[in-house]
Amino acid sequence: MRHRVKKYKNFKKKDLDHRNAMLRNLLTSFFTHKAITTTEKQAKAIVGEIDRLINVANTKDNGNAIREIASILFTKQAGIELMTNVAPQYKGLMSGFTRITPIKYRDGDSAKVVKLELVK
Repeated sequence: MRHRVKKYKNFKKKDLDHRNAMLRNLLTSFFTHKAITTTEKQAKAIVGEIDRLINVANTKDNGNAIREIASILFTKQAGIELMTNVAPQYKGLMSGFTRITPIKYRDGDSAKVVKLELVK
């Protein structure tokens, strides 16, 4: 049975370490550029992590928030961008920080390409 199986978190032929590295790369790029263009499956996989990281930056004290964010994001620049520019905009909110806009179907494998961006 396939009860409660999240299909968007299963990337074919990628082991757990590869999936985690790919998602961390997407998160780092997202907070560095504030928007990325990727497939719908990858975008849905990181939306929950984006919400969680913004909530960590808003709710925890600075020392613990920096440690937790640095354990997920690869670059210091992305963490600084999240702490100083992104998180203060969403101080009173708990979720709904991102928007997924479909762009096209990719040539070759017909994957749906979307733009993932911050709402405000």
